[in-house]
Amino acid sequence: MTTQPAKSEAAGGVGRRPAGHRLLWPALILLALLLGNLAFHHDFFSVRVRDGHLYGSLIDILQFGAPLILVALGMTLVIATRGIDLSVGSTVAIAGALACGHISTAARPGSVATMLTAVALALGVALALGLANGFLVSGLGVQPIVATLILMVAGRGVAQLITDGQIITVTSAPYKMIGGGYWLTFPFAVLLAAGLVALTAFVTRRSALGMLIESVGGNPAASRLVGIRAGGLLALVYVVSALCAAVAGLMISSNVSSADGNNAGLWIELDAILAVVVGGTALTGGRFSVGGTVLGALIIQTLSTTVYTLGVPPETSLVFKAFVVIVVCLVQSPVFRAKVLRRRRTTTPRSHTTAGAAPQQQEAGA
Repeated sequence: MTTQPAKSEAAGGVGRRPAGHRLLWPALILLALLLGNLAFHHDFFSVRVRDGHLYGSLIDILQFGAPLILVALGMTLVIATRGIDLSVGSTVAIAGALACGHISTAARPGSVATMLTAVALALGVALALGLANGFLVSGLGVQPIVATLILMVAGRGVAQLITDGQIITVTSAPYKMIGGGYWLTFPFAVLLAAGLVALTAFVTRRSALGMLIESVGGNPAASRLVGIRAGGLLALVYVVSALCAAVAGLMISSNVSSADGNNAGLWIELDAILAVVVGGTALTGGRFSVGGTVLGALIIQTLSTTVYTLGVPPETSLVFKAFVVIVVCLVQSPVFRAKVLRRRRTTTPRSHTTAGAAPQQQEAGA
């Protein structure tokens, strides 16, 4: 009777790996990519101060990776509930189109009030889009991939209708600050993304919200039996995902001072899903890792930077990126590592056995 609880405790200890252990492989992979770039460019780690701003390859990775970090952050909560949000790319395009459209037609495009109004308009529409996704999934019971696919297709068309099929350019210093400005020598986009990541980690780990999200994704039937209202949680995570995508859209459009309804945020949902998976969150729902998602997003952005650093031709860059991603996923897979170790353990005794059998055969022959 005493052995069964011990087994269950051991099984629980194996299933619940420490957070540091889950982040070990993503951190090592990111370090390997950075060191690989350093081998080709010796000044890759150098950070310079120019005109009171920090510049360098590492700063570029953080700045250009900030939108992906935000999109992947919202995607993490959705995937933790055993869902998926394919509409984040369209939400990125809609948010940028709305903000730039408002600023371009305003009487004072360079004022702070105009910028705040444009941001509020973009976030308000993103809130409505997130509620629509949440209603389809939790209220009507539509499969998440189907529900968000609707907005993925239709939202891209809405963004092009807002921009009238053209690229809207704006000239606004306050709006430029969001994605291309600096504050305290750091890119403001990096500070904004870090603040939202810290806020999400604090809310999900210092309150019961994170446990409720994991329970809904890990075992929906059990969570329903204990009285957890899954409908409200599902709607909440899709709203958060849409808001994170909207902020990312504001960063992307403000960095280039323009809005492109056709190309802004194109396929960013795939990079976000990949960042979440590389960070250690399973697509089957349940336990999630905000820190792992951040590392996964930085891995994806570092990989994109590596492609340009190594001078990989554009026609083969996607194939190169896919190959590296496959290697990264295999290295992180516990099943793959277990099979590799098992093969090493089986081949080593065989080699020792054959080596010891040869002298015995010689003695028997003598």
